[in-house]
Amino acid sequence: MKKVLVTGSTGAIGEACARYFHKNGYFVYLHYRTQQIKADKLNSELENSQTICFDISDSKDVYEKLENIEVDVLVNNAGITKDKLFFWMQDDEWSDVIDTSVNGTYFVTKALIKNMISNKNGSIVNIASVSGLVGNAGQTNYSAAKGAMIAFTKALSVELARYKIRVNAVAPGLIESEMTKELDLKEMKKNIPLKRVGKPDDVAECVFFLADKASYVTGEVLNISGGMVR
Repeated sequence: MKKVLVTGSTGAIGEACARYFHKNGYFVYLHYRTQQIKADKLNSELENSQTICFDISDSKDVYEKLENIEVDVLVNNAGITKDKLFFWMQDDEWSDVIDTSVNGTYFVTKALIKNMISNKNGSIVNIASVSGLVGNAGQTNYSAAKGAMIAFTKALSVELARYKIRVNAVAPGLIESEMTKELDLKEMKKNIPLKRVGKPDDVAECVFFLADKASYVTGEVLNISGGMVR
């Protein structure tokens, strides 16, 4: 049975990815940091899964918890937002977002890549954002983090291709989640050609395609924004 680790499994996109991979026959490692109740509930609903708790921004914690974990697919999904105009942004609001998305992606990938290289097989999908493609006002930290993940994806894909390991990314636009609850989605839909906000399953389907099906695709960033960014 193939195995996948989804970081940030208790978030909307993370949970959708976990469920999608499980539905398609994968054993799923469900990562969480603080949301144990949500993680345990999801774990109880899936037949082949296991929760795993660590602070993604703490290299020691990541390496210790993943030391004996081996996967076929890694989905680097964990991320946070702390939106604020740059002039008013505090240092911790910058560093917390960077530490989670950029450093967390580095630590988890570093921990799991050795076995992928030994097996000469594997796939990594990084959850970026359209913010990393075009930038958003009030999101210099988030845009910088997601832009870095896109650049990381492209560089790592070149390094790992010789080992038959593919590295891709998705860049979701407006997706229904905890992060979008306070936004005026009705107004924002006017800027989306498909005239709707995306569902977490819209992202999960694309993630699975890149991870499991697209055997001749690597170093790509798939835009999932309903045409909002093009």
